Amino acid sequence: MTATTTDGKRLYRRLLGYVVPHWRAFVISIVALLVVSATEVGFAAFIKPLMDGSFVERDPEVIKWAPLVLIGLFLVRGIATYLSKYWMSWVARKVINVLRGEMFSQLLRLPVSFFDATPSGTLLSKLIYDVEQVARATTDSITILVRDSVTVVGLLGWMFFLNWRLALVLMIGAPFIAQVINVINRRFRRYSSRIQDSVGDVTQIAEEAIEGQRVVKTFGGEGYETGRFEAANEKNRMLNMKLLKTNAASVPVVELVAATASAGVIYFALQEVDKGALSVGSFMSFITAMMMIHSPMKRLTNVTANLQRGIAASASIFSLIDSPAEPDHGTRAIARAAGEVEYRGVSFSYPESQGDVLQQISLRVAPGQVVALVGRSGSGKSTLVGLLPRFYDVSQGQILLDGEDIRELPLANLRDQISLVSQHITLFNDTIANNIAYGRLEGADREAIIAAAEAAHAMEFIRELPVGLDTMVGENGVLLSGGQRQRLAIARALLKDSPILILDEATSALDTESERHIQAALEQVMRNRTTLVIAHRLSTIEHADTIVVMERGRMIESGTHTELLEKNGQYAALYAMQFQEKS
Repeated sequence: MTATTTDGKRLYRRLLGYVVPHWRAFVISIVALLVVSATEVGFAAFIKPLMDGSFVERDPEVIKWAPLVLIGLFLVRGIATYLSKYWMSWVARKVINVLRGEMFSQLLRLPVSFFDATPSGTLLSKLIYDVEQVARATTDSITILVRDSVTVVGLLGWMFFLNWRLALVLMIGAPFIAQVINVINRRFRRYSSRIQDSVGDVTQIAEEAIEGQRVVKTFGGEGYETGRFEAANEKNRMLNMKLLKTNAASVPVVELVAATASAGVIYFALQEVDKGALSVGSFMSFITAMMMIHSPMKRLTNVTANLQRGIAASASIFSLIDSPAEPDHGTRAIARAAGEVEYRGVSFSYPESQGDVLQQISLRVAPGQVVALVGRSGSGKSTLVGLLPRFYDVSQGQILLDGEDIRELPLANLRDQISLVSQHITLFNDTIANNIAYGRLEGADREAIIAAAEAAHAMEFIRELPVGLDTMVGENGVLLSGGQRQRLAIARALLKDSPILILDEATSALDTESERHIQAALEQVMRNRTTLVIAHRLSTIEHADTIVVMERGRMIESGTHTELLEKNGQYAALYAMQFQEKS
């Protein structure tokens, strides 16, 4: 048994584990499938007394009850078919529901580094496309395997009962058919895995084009994006065609082998009838069973495609579910931090990068202090503040909050102490009020929401909207301007009222007048909390308690605005450059 086969069985057993909680519905469906299979065999068996009793012996009793038996047979079959399809589909949707729920919950627990390395289109493909493939493997394929396997065995058993010699002739092609199915299995597994990846590529390219449609239009990228999409789409088509080609070729091969064996059976059966060793009814019943066995055998051959697609998809799904979540082993929760933050010899590097992004950073921020981080793009400012809420863990050194290593605090407790406003604003397709009172803030008083919006100077535009705070903002706040989105993000941070505030270019999207108002509001708020500010415009951080200048992941200068100007170093050079730009 190959490793691939072993893995496939392991994955399938794990999939079936999602069916177990719904075993009652599953059992009803299986029993109904067995009844459907029994009616198939029953129909073939019914042919013998029907032919012998009516056409040969002309028995009036047989002629009288035969139509009623036929109607009853198909009535039972119809009810059983309905029950099997309904309850198997019910189980399938439950499995999809649970798997998607587990995947989504896991997505919320995964570290930021996972999303840095995994395209969102690939994740959406797993969440939507792969799960549907898995459902087919766990339920649709089971339907075929149970119903048709039992039908084939039942019909073969009936044929052996009628004439074992003829049945053996029919079985001559079985080893060849088994070998064909084995080859098909290997090819399906290989192509199915590639198809999962190609669907992710198609989804990713489409998502990027949709999200970046303004950039695409402005820079004339329609042709480029069309080319990328067509290439990915064509690759997906070609892989699917290889899969379909294998499937299409397998069916006629199996049918040809079965037909050859059937021809031999008919030849020998006619000789048996001629000798009187086989009655007309037995002959017709045998031939009926032989013909009826072709369809379930064909479906059993085709089920391999769905089964292998589902197993390949399950590997993709379980790789996501089994991905390690953010390390969260802290046990020392704190109620409300005083706000003392200290970086001790902190170094950090991304897994895929060469060298440290941050190198031996040591910085202490007293409670209530405002520390501004400045420097050129790529100097490590955003990475430094991103380590505080543990979006990433330090490679070396430690970060302390009120003297406690932040790794000793539960993530939820640590992040409760921090509010964040970044230059990349995230709003949800919900009302303005719900975007301000988001997450743990849900259920905040209307008055508190309005107060936060007032402090962020957001009520100025909210009052002008038709339904005010109940206005829907659209996907990621698309119905609002950049400055309006920024004010809502600031209002959200103000409502949280945490002891630590991180402002990462928080006023970058505001015009000069709005920035002046926001800056005044932020200065009022920052008096009672520790604040880390990343600012490109140095004029906004002149009153910070400490300004830290960063260059290539190192702290090269620190001090007040006046002290740094007197040093005439990097900060003075940056300040002079901005002053010249303004003038």
